[in-house]
Amino acid sequence: MTQFLPPNLLALFAARDPIPYLPPAAKLPHEKKQKGYDGVGAFLHIFEHPSETPPPTRVETREERLERRRRERAEQTAYKLEQEIALWDPTTNAPATGDPFKTLFVARINYDTSESKLRREFEGYGVIKKIHMIYNKDNGKPRGYAFIEYEHERDMHSAYKHADGKKIDGKRVLVDVERARTVKGWLPRRLGGGLGGTRRGGADVNIKHSGREDNERERERYRLEQRERDRDERRERDRGRRRSRSRSRRRSASRSRRREREREKRDDDTERRRRRSRSRSERRRERRDRDKERDKERDKDRDKDRDKRRRRDKERKEPKVKPEDIKIKEEPQDDYPEFSLPALDVQIKQEPSEDENKYNPEDANGDDYNY
Repeated sequence: MTQFLPPNLLALFAARDPIPYLPPAAKLPHEKKQKGYDGVGAFLHIFEHPSETPPPTRVETREERLERRRRERAEQTAYKLEQEIALWDPTTNAPATGDPFKTLFVARINYDTSESKLRREFEGYGVIKKIHMIYNKDNGKPRGYAFIEYEHERDMHSAYKHADGKKIDGKRVLVDVERARTVKGWLPRRLGGGLGGTRRGGADVNIKHSGREDNERERERYRLEQRERDRDERRERDRGRRRSRSRSRRRSASRSRRREREREKRDDDTERRRRRSRSRSERRRERRDRDKERDKERDKDRDKDRDKRRRRDKERKEPKVKPEDIKIKEEPQDDYPEFSLPALDVQIKQEPSEDENKYNPEDANGDDYNY
């Protein structure tokens, strides 16, 4: 096929000249002659005398350099903190709330939570006077905490007690009182103070619960109390519907107790699955506390049932009548005392004192009768 190509294309397929031969630049290892090592004794007179040698210069190691830089940064940070602490005065903050004893501190807020959402969540505890959310001065992003001032101090105490650990927009918030203007010598977290424990160190040191303290036991107690109140309400409702027949009431009560036991079993299964990932010691402690709580609840239920039975038996008994409450009916007085009948002078016939022969059934048919 190439013979039919034009000359300009045939020139592209022409063979090149062979590679020219060049001698090697160095000899191969097996062609070289190895020469032994010589001593340095002939060069000793060139060396300097040890007495004239300067001491060696010590070089800083990598660990020492890192430790020196860390120490310098710590000193600079401590100096800046001292200056900021000397200039920090919480009473001169203009945007702050009015009364610090009516102000509630809310932390760990979701960054997407708005002020209106926060107001709706905390208005249930009382009338809110002011909400001051904290934002970053550089980029305007929220810092995740705010201050809420109530009209009355009792409303702030109610929110402090019940709103801790409340979930807002998927995150559980932390609730505390304002300490900057109420606690002497208090410093915020940025100045080395604060009560936060989520960034102390590793996972074994940092706290993992939400809220001020680990109130899992309190929440469990509230759930048990709410469950007991719901059970009592259902029993009262069933008793009101079927008050005419005691048998149906007993059946309804037994059925409600059976349903309650099934519901408690489902709740316990759900709680057990949720806590399965925890450590063995925590599960053992929680199991022991749960048994104690269950025993307490059973004792309470047993005491309530005993009190109910006693009250029911007491109501069924007839009321005791005191002797002084007994009234004897007196005979009415004669309407006409002046017309009373005189005693009649009548002779009474006396029967003879001989024994009479009375009828005896034994003599009639010979049978014995026992009366």
